Amino acid sequence: MINLVRTTSDNPDFQALVHLLDAYLAEKDGDQHSYYAQYNKLDKIQHVVVARDENRAVGCGAFKKYDEQTVEIKRMFVHPDYRGQRVGKLILNELEKWASELGFQDCILETGWRQEEAVRLYQRSGYEIIPNYDQYVGLENSVCMKKRVDSE
Repeated sequence: MINLVRTTSDNPDFQALVHLLDAYLAEKDGDQHSYYAQYNKLDKIQHVVVARDENRAVGCGAFKKYDEQTVEIKRMFVHPDYRGQRVGKLILNELEKWASELGFQDCILETGWRQEEAVRLYQRSGYEIIPNYDQYVGLENSVCMKKRVDSE
C-alpha cells in the first residue's frame, strides 16, 4: 500500500529520488539538460510529498510559491518499478490538496514534450496547456500547464 508523507526538501528519501530524476532527465533532455537543471535546485523547498511502499520511497513531488495565488509543481518523479500504478496521480493529488489548503488557487508546471508520460498524467488530471512562462518562453521542448485547485 502506498503512503504519502508531507515533508520538506531536507528529506533524504526526496533527495535520493531527485538524484534518480536528474539522471532520467539528463537522458531525456540531452544537450538542453544543463539549461533546465539550473531551475530545479532543491534549496529550501517547504512543500514536498514522498510516496512510500512500506520502507521504500517510490515517488515524489513538490511545489513552490509562484505568486500570491499560484504554486508551481516541481520535481515529480516515480521510480521505474512503480510506474503505471497511479503513484504519480496520488502524489499530484496530494500536492494540489495541500496547495488548496494553504489558500492557493492555481497550480502551474513545466514539463517537456519528451516526457510523454508526464504530459499524459497532467492532461488526465485536468491541466491545460498555457503559454510558456518565464525561463521557458521560446523553448520548443517545454510545455507549460495550469489547473485551478481552489475549492470555490
